[in-house]
Amino acid sequence: MERFQNTGQPDWDWWSKLWPTPGATLRSLGIGADESVAEVGCGSGYFALPAARIVEPGSVYALDLDEELLAELEHLADQQDIENVVPVHGDARNLTAVLPERVDTLVVANTFHGIDDQAGFVRNAFQVIEPGGELAIINWHERPRETTTVEAEPRGPPTGRRMTPGDTQETVRSASEFVFRRHVDLPPYHYGLVFER
Repeated sequence: MERFQNTGQPDWDWWSKLWPTPGATLRSLGIGADESVAEVGCGSGYFALPAARIVEPGSVYALDLDEELLAELEHLADQQDIENVVPVHGDARNLTAVLPERVDTLVVANTFHGIDDQAGFVRNAFQVIEPGGELAIINWHERPRETTTVEAEPRGPPTGRRMTPGDTQETVRSASEFVFRRHVDLPPYHYGLVFER
């Protein structure tokens, strides 16, 4: 299976320079206690593990194609005594088949720009979120790649793949019945959009 375009997995040190407090980022998107959450493209758990602490005893389904990253996530969860994160090996283009149940919130962090069939993905996402639940998308701002640096190195997807908040909203709304609820600024280089099912 091919990965989404331009969605490599940086290490935790890299992420920590963008989001030193991933739990606070998730809370700003509205994630709270006793919810069920799924994260698409979870990697080794930079957001999935803090999400599990926030929603406990709710479940966090951590979905990725890379079995090695999921194994690392499991190891980290064991080290941190986190028991409510569930690694899911599978393709996010087929959410209805790979997730074991509907969730309250589906988080798509740093991967939406790379999805080849965004409309199809959004329609699939709509099916796996509980009525009244939310889709949270974290995206890179549409700035030129050379201006989004970490440790003086350009980071993020190619400039041409970046989406404005308006483009992301339009893509989601035109493909589904999601209702846009809020925009969250995530400095220095990202924004978050939350849609309700």
